[in-house]
Amino acid sequence: MKGLSLFSSAGIAEMYLKNLGIEIVVANELLPKRAELYKWLYPKCEMVVGDIKESNNFTKIQQLVRENDCKFLLATPPCQGMSSLGKKDYDNDERNYLVFYVFDLIDSSNFDYILIENVPKFLKLYFPHNGKFKQLIDIVKDKYNDRYSIDSFVLNAKDFGVPQSRPRGFIKIWKKSLKWDNPKPQKEISLKEAIGHLPSLESGEKSDLKWHYAKKHNNRDILALKHTAEGKSAMKNEIYYPKKENGDRIIGFHNTYKRMKWNEPAPTRAINSGNIGGHNNVHPGRLQSDGTYSDARVLTLRELFIVSSLPADWDLPDFASETLIRSVIGEAIPPMFCKNIIKGIK
Repeated sequence: MKGLSLFSSAGIAEMYLKNLGIEIVVANELLPKRAELYKWLYPKCEMVVGDIKESNNFTKIQQLVRENDCKFLLATPPCQGMSSLGKKDYDNDERNYLVFYVFDLIDSSNFDYILIENVPKFLKLYFPHNGKFKQLIDIVKDKYNDRYSIDSFVLNAKDFGVPQSRPRGFIKIWKKSLKWDNPKPQKEISLKEAIGHLPSLESGEKSDLKWHYAKKHNNRDILALKHTAEGKSAMKNEIYYPKKENGDRIIGFHNTYKRMKWNEPAPTRAINSGNIGGHNNVHPGRLQSDGTYSDARVLTLRELFIVSSLPADWDLPDFASETLIRSVIGEAIPPMFCKNIIKGIK
């Protein structure tokens, strides 16, 4: 079965779909650097680079979908600026909301299976439709209930083969004559099970393993985290706390400068996973004989790949910077999660 990926970024989500007999042959991404990485990872896929709101891009996508007889659609439309309260203080023009371009493609194509996914809040947002403001699932039912089965739900990646807690909201749409089972939950995978076997590293150190090298952090942050136990935030330390260059205490949230826990899946990996002062970004560490804790650093790329259900020895092009790699992983649904949602297609 051939498919289309909209708002695809670098295509992290669809990495394992070929194992299910689904080949993404058409994709669309706004940002050129992400599209370039996508084309490197999927050289046989036709990538349309640019804004889907531009008529020439949209028309090209439509044409490629028809030419390839695409039966599957995966879409993660950005929903910034929406309200979860149903307020009418935003633009009434549907064209300003990218999810409506997804609907236009559904209307002009013959998809058998459609998966729209985003952060859980996305299911609670209100959009303008036929002069009213409705939640997305209600708009989908208004438009497609006559020919498609429709389901919506929130699931967490940690329950479906990924050692990371990452809830996502889904709208699943499939032709009434077909079948698409929901996935069955699996046992959680802890950080210890996932990355506990990897060599300990301090800031700036390297190992012999591919992608297992530690980012270099400033000495003030390293000192604070060396005195921070597993699962704790350095923000609560009385003596060794995060400081500015002038020595002033940094003000932040309780989950910044915070270590993860070995016996739990990793917290959600966001695009800033390389920032030691970000939310829940610090390696759990191990208590040492001098009373300090090891691994005062963020996860290495290898560790990030593993907790995101990506291959530990993943091949990537030289032009892909660490910032780009961390960003596209942070933006995407983990590919094993995506696979487990989609494998219920019969």
